[in-house]
Amino acid sequence: MGCGLCAGTCAAHNIEVKNGKAKTILEDCVLCGQCTAVCPREAVTISGYDAKPIAKKGTVRLDPDEVLDVIRFRRTVRQFQKKEIPQSVLEQILEAGSLTHTAKNMQDVSFVVLDKEKDTVEQMAVRIFKRLKPIADLFSPMARLNKIHKHFFFFQAPVVIVILAKEKTNGILAAQNMEFVAEAHGLGVLFSGFFTSSANLSRKIQKTLQVPKGKKVAATLVLGYPGVKFLRSAQREKPDVKYM
Repeated sequence: MGCGLCAGTCAAHNIEVKNGKAKTILEDCVLCGQCTAVCPREAVTISGYDAKPIAKKGTVRLDPDEVLDVIRFRRTVRQFQKKEIPQSVLEQILEAGSLTHTAKNMQDVSFVVLDKEKDTVEQMAVRIFKRLKPIADLFSPMARLNKIHKHFFFFQAPVVIVILAKEKTNGILAAQNMEFVAEAHGLGVLFSGFFTSSANLSRKIQKTLQVPKGKKVAATLVLGYPGVKFLRSAQREKPDVKYM
């Protein structure tokens, strides 16, 4: 007998239960998997995916204080050790990105891992910024303090992951999840906004990265084992919150 849980959790309201059986109303479906995840009898399935859903074993709860400490003591890293990142660690980071929820279940996020071509791509961005810097120097004293050197974007980190997406928000959400897994492995992370901007400005960089039509660079993660140890949290203003 249909229990109705799948109909109640369908984000698109596309399931109804009639005569004890669940049926879709329209053929169109976002394939979010809410119905398959909630069904206790595994009576609902979705086709079209290579991987099967993983059954949950027990209740997983993160310690709130530990999670807050990860966020509290998180720092942008620009000094990296000359130490390779194991492939198994990279795969977990990439999996975290691919598992991220996306609007309308678009699953539009993809990744370019820069390793061998990292220096080549970085120099393309360096050339762009060197052309723009004289203009920036006219308006910003801080820009004048910055020197555009050959490692200006990636700081000699061993690996860079460029995150592509149709919807920028989806890519940024993926980047945040990826950072948490990277931090769990003891890696330092830099979100390179400068490189992201350069890539979206340069068709040459986009061609080198093989950015598909309709996608753009949503975020760039520079990854490596930190070459510096931070001893204190970053200072922040108190939360600006309004309860209504």
